[in-house]
Amino acid sequence: MSAIKIEKLDKTYPAQPPVHALDKIDLDVHAGEFVALLGPSGCGKSTLLNLVAGFEQASGGSLTVHGQAVDKPGPDRGVVFQEAALFPWLTVWENVIFGPKTQGLKASDYEERANEMLRIVGLSDFKNHLPVQLSGGMRQRVGIARILTLGSRVLLMDEPFGALDAQTRLTMQELLLSVWQQLKPTIVFVTHDIDEALFLADTIYVMSARPGRIQARMTVPLARPRTIEDTTSEGFNAMKREILQQIRH
Repeated sequence: MSAIKIEKLDKTYPAQPPVHALDKIDLDVHAGEFVALLGPSGCGKSTLLNLVAGFEQASGGSLTVHGQAVDKPGPDRGVVFQEAALFPWLTVWENVIFGPKTQGLKASDYEERANEMLRIVGLSDFKNHLPVQLSGGMRQRVGIARILTLGSRVLLMDEPFGALDAQTRLTMQELLLSVWQQLKPTIVFVTHDIDEALFLADTIYVMSARPGRIQARMTVPLARPRTIEDTTSEGFNAMKREILQQIRH
């Protein structure tokens, strides 16, 4: 079953001259699939993610999430940005429950799930901390727990680990894989890092320079669950070489 279905999607920004950002994008993301959008800066990866999120509207084509046309943001699609965008005056717990609380839900409807999501991302002992007291990686964990507490079935992630140091980034990649293995949300993950895309994703869509087009769709043959040791395998390196050829082309 398709969680996200995109057909002949175009996006042009009005300017002088107009900026043609995306051209005839076709994507079919299955429920529970982990998809990476890979390409150079300026190729439209984030624009495509914003269209799925409902932050922007397409200039042409069709886009549906779980069979419904997307015309605005919704709690079924959670977005994780490069910066965690937490409320600095709220504790970790208050940030995590902010969504369901503002929707008017009873505490009994979301507190158990919020505690479970904090446990999954390893922050149960930091519920009363403020964001300023956390590291960058921990703040991203809070952002992920907040989205999961909302019950979003689709996670849209825009280079969420791009601002982290290499060691923290790897830790967060392993955490995200663990979260995905346990909960199986549909994930669309934007990155320009080939190793990251290969380590995380089931399917990689390689995008061309602007106007962004799908240049190649590649299935990652690495078995799951994955470990960091997989990134040194011959199969991993062979796919990396293939993707590099696609990007150069």
